Amino acid sequence: MELKFEDALNELELTVKKLESGETTLEEAMELFEKGVGLTKECRKLLEGAELKVTKLLADGSEEEFEAEE
Repeated sequence: MELKFEDALNELELTVKKLESGETTLEEAMELFEKGVGLTKECRKLLEGAELKVTKLLADGSEEEFEAEE
């Protein structure tokens, strides 16, 4: 199941807070770091997908349709 961008970003923020707290063991910190890297990649992938979709909409001349839907 793919995460929504907002969910992945929230999870990443929580992970960073845990790491910054300094209250984790080295093993826990490494696991959190690995999780954070994965979440960062997921967020980047989702953002790139959204950017591509917007670019395609604008390139197709769909900006008129997009503006009309607002």
